[in-house]
Amino acid sequence: MSLRGYLVLTVLVLVAFALALFAGDGWLGPGALLAALTGGQGLDVQILRELRLPRALLGVLIGAGLGASGAVLQGFFRNPLADPGVVGVSASAGLGAVLALYLGLSSLSLLAVPLAAIMMAGCGVALLLMLAGPRAAATTLILAGVAVGATATALTALIMNLAPNPWALAEIAYWLMGSLNDASWSESGFALPLIWAGFILLMLTRGGLDALSLGEETARSLGVDLGRLRLSVVAGTALAVGGGVAVAGAIGFVGLVVPHLLRPFVHYRAGALVLPSALAGAVLLSLADTATRLLSGPGMPLYLGVLTALIGAPFFLWLVRANQKVAP
Repeated sequence: MSLRGYLVLTVLVLVAFALALFAGDGWLGPGALLAALTGGQGLDVQILRELRLPRALLGVLIGAGLGASGAVLQGFFRNPLADPGVVGVSASAGLGAVLALYLGLSSLSLLAVPLAAIMMAGCGVALLLMLAGPRAAATTLILAGVAVGATATALTALIMNLAPNPWALAEIAYWLMGSLNDASWSESGFALPLIWAGFILLMLTRGGLDALSLGEETARSLGVDLGRLRLSVVAGTALAVGGGVAVAGAIGFVGLVVPHLLRPFVHYRAGALVLPSALAGAVLLSLADTATRLLSGPGMPLYLGVLTALIGAPFFLWLVRANQKVAP
């Protein structure tokens, strides 16, 4: 991607971030932001500082993690239908959060749910690597990821089935829909190092992904350590996606849609797609979250995961149809 392309994406990130700060039931102006940064007081300043700033920051972070993960997974598996849900990280993190909600741990600490989610995401990754083995091919890794994800989804459904009352079931169901409504500075501080560490690992895979596009044997001949590359892909995805799921719930399709929109602009190079996908993912998720706030009515909230699914599901169907047309 050219320098102009990166500048355009950066400007779009800033615009989406500004909209996330100022748009809502009560529109705020730049003056409120200036007052918040200079230690001012007032209702608008408190809304901006305590509610919208951490929410906007999380939207950018989570979107960047999902976008970069999707680009890396599609390049690693050499499959345009791959997304962060393939390796079972999202489902495993969701299981951890649901388990914490079921056991009532959320009443002990605000970070109990995200901590349980990220711990279970780590367990899911460990199980994935154990099932796939140290020298697993991409296809084996996909099958192992599907198995881990299906198991986590089944256990999540079992916990929901055993929910002691309708209110507990509703709390679990709403969390699984994905939302940034309860974003806070503590959650932002929890997610930031995880997503950032995952993003660094994903960025380190760019050279290997370009070589892998020529085939595994060619990549080996070029000096790529496929075992290390696979570990970086899985660990980076676990941190970047698991950190987001831990604080915002399940948000799908961002990692699928964004790389496809940008692939022609990087001449279909897998490694060159990672950073643009992170920027575009931040834009998409920030705009989607702003849209949920603007479209939600009194007592009728629109959840972020629902909106991204409504956007992504038709795109996925179109993608499957397009792949059928080009298949021999």
